[in-house]
Amino acid sequence: MHEHVLHDILQQLARAAHDAGRPVPRLLAVSKTQGETAVANLARQGQVAFGENYVQEALAKQAALAASAPDLRLEWHLIGHLQSNKAADAAAHFDWVHTVDRPKLVAALARHRSVEQAPLSVLIQVNIDDEASKHGCRPDDVPALAEAIAAQPALRLRGLMVIPTPHPDPEQRRPAFRRSKALFDSLTRAHRDIDTLSMGMSDDFAVAIAEGATLVRIGTALFGARPRPA
Repeated sequence: MHEHVLHDILQQLARAAHDAGRPVPRLLAVSKTQGETAVANLARQGQVAFGENYVQEALAKQAALAASAPDLRLEWHLIGHLQSNKAADAAAHFDWVHTVDRPKLVAALARHRSVEQAPLSVLIQVNIDDEASKHGCRPDDVPALAEAIAAQPALRLRGLMVIPTPHPDPEQRRPAFRRSKALFDSLTRAHRDIDTLSMGMSDDFAVAIAEGATLVRIGTALFGARPRPA
């Protein structure tokens, strides 16, 4: 990765926020399929938060980094679908989980989060476009799920995560981002401490920021196209 890429991306986020009159969002570097060297390189430039799709891949990467770069203090976010049988590892080894979409997962994560750890930051994944093939709860299910999370001392409700239908034109995703912000705003009336609306990726972050994203998930623009499986 070119050493100026992180700086360039941060500048683009700042510019998009300025143009929209919005606060600058946090950057989550999506490091799935990237090796520990790429993560370490980015971390040494100041990036702290990294997003992983698969628990087992992330655990291997975390172990490798602990051995090769023990000085790095990273924040790990699980952004892929979480099966209940992986909840114990997710609760123990991640700082954030973006993909909580059912009560069973809330209970499993809370049960496996050690009292010696800080509460696990949790986002509710919402299927904002009601796509049959996509994970996430229905918008109507958010209030009850939020109450379930807030009732668990081992968990900390932080907000929502959405992935709109991937229209080729990012502008076509704006209505979904707007509905997500409205849902987030309604949630803040019941849970005043929430602070995170995770939406927007490499190809649509400017639209997402304009509609209120507080965290954007960027992989391709930071690391380049993902390697194809052999």
